[in-house]
Amino acid sequence: MARPHSFRLTVAALLLLALAAAILASLGRWQLHRADQRRATLAAIEAGRAQPPVTLAAGMPASELRAWRPAQGHGQWLPALSVLLENRNQDGRPGYWLATPLLLEPARRQAVLVLRGWLPRTLDGTPPAVPAAAAGEQDVTGELAVRVPRVFELWSFGQPRAALPARLPASGAMPAVQNLDLADYARATGLALLPTVLMQTRGDDALVRDWPQPSVDYNQNLGYAMQWFSFAGIAAIAWLAVAVRAWRRARRTGS
Repeated sequence: MARPHSFRLTVAALLLLALAAAILASLGRWQLHRADQRRATLAAIEAGRAQPPVTLAAGMPASELRAWRPAQGHGQWLPALSVLLENRNQDGRPGYWLATPLLLEPARRQAVLVLRGWLPRTLDGTPPAVPAAAAGEQDVTGELAVRVPRVFELWSFGQPRAALPARLPASGAMPAVQNLDLADYARATGLALLPTVLMQTRGDDALVRDWPQPSVDYNQNLGYAMQWFSFAGIAAIAWLAVAVRAWRRARRTGS
């Protein structure tokens, strides 16, 4: 004798399939949202790079300091106020970014923080050899960023992270921190910083200036969205098939 169909199993299957369809569809919508974000990022990069190069000067309005805009600063390096940014990889190699302020107007201590480039971490963990900054007036070219790009901070419980010294310059080795906030750096140095960061793109030293770019491949997200919506459609069709079979079985039982 055939085992009678379980009403509870049918209801459970319908609930699970409905839940799966809803979750899969939400994942598809999330991928569409990520695609929109990447489109916006790509548009911002293209709009910034399409603007004419700007010469950085004291008191510039923030509207002129658009991210990704080509820029040039003229001033003197302040190497004593340099900071190393830890855990910055280049082609899979661990290393540092070197950040040094460029003094634009000595009278008002107006400066811009410059990311000068990348240098590798030493094998024995000793402080790296930092290329000397050129003396005298310098022209520094690069692209603007709204802040120093951050990396995820992870440290063990009870082990404090490396902090920026309260005052710079600091005695001893060059400070090394995970992330650098412009407001904190301005307080430590006493500089009047422009609300932007200049990522240097050319120089005569051995620093690497291949700066990371945000991912803007929105077509990848669109492809993922289509996959999730396809899976949601399959779950919906399966739900409909189970529901139709249950309805037909109920009709036969009733007749």
